[in-house]
Amino acid sequence: MGRAAFLPHALAGASAANVIYLGAAQCRRKFELFYPDGFADETYLVAERSHKERAHLEWDAQLGPGPLRKLLARGEFRAAADAAVRIESRANLLFSFERMALRDAVKTPAGARLFATELHAFLYGHGSPQRRFADWLEALADLPRPGSRLLTWPVATVFGFIARPDRHLLFKPRATRKAARLYGYALDPNPSPSWAAYLDLLTFAAVLRRDLDRRPGFRARDMIDLQSFMWVQGAPEYEA
Repeated sequence: MGRAAFLPHALAGASAANVIYLGAAQCRRKFELFYPDGFADETYLVAERSHKERAHLEWDAQLGPGPLRKLLARGEFRAAADAAVRIESRANLLFSFERMALRDAVKTPAGARLFATELHAFLYGHGSPQRRFADWLEALADLPRPGSRLLTWPVATVFGFIARPDRHLLFKPRATRKAARLYGYALDPNPSPSWAAYLDLLTFAAVLRRDLDRRPGFRARDMIDLQSFMWVQGAPEYEA
């Protein structure tokens, strides 16, 4: 996966300009406690990167633009939805309650059709990123979800992250917000998924990448490295 621009515009605004370098250094030191060689660390590659990269490769083979389009053309909506859920499950990126809610939501023919068609439109369709993301959120909100909350940030962002880690970021709010606070970035506090908040998240990712690129061992290949860096800052397993 090659390096590509994460944002369609230049960094701008006070949040993008201001980095608290003491906090940034604290984040790097914490990461190095577990992975001394940064993004090249062999333990990091096994523990944090390999399963996410493997999920992307599986997605490309099973649900890339061509394969997903063929499934939709044949009316195999359930097969497409099941493949998406299965690939995520192997990578274990969602919480169990989110995964169970998603599985329930695509069990019905109507749920599988809505999920699969809007997933294709979001990832590979035409129109602006804003319109496609907003339509994707609307589709998730419309899925049948008896007794379960489905429209969470991780569910809204996980499939873009798996399919296109060159441009999409998985948003795990707790860890990401902690990293943003340390960096002095005023991340949008809105807990509900929206395009404005997602664009703000991508801007923070670009700020983070710009800072890390200057540090030995921290040149990010893609959003997988950046999401892993954020995850280390606030995930329970890294709270020593």
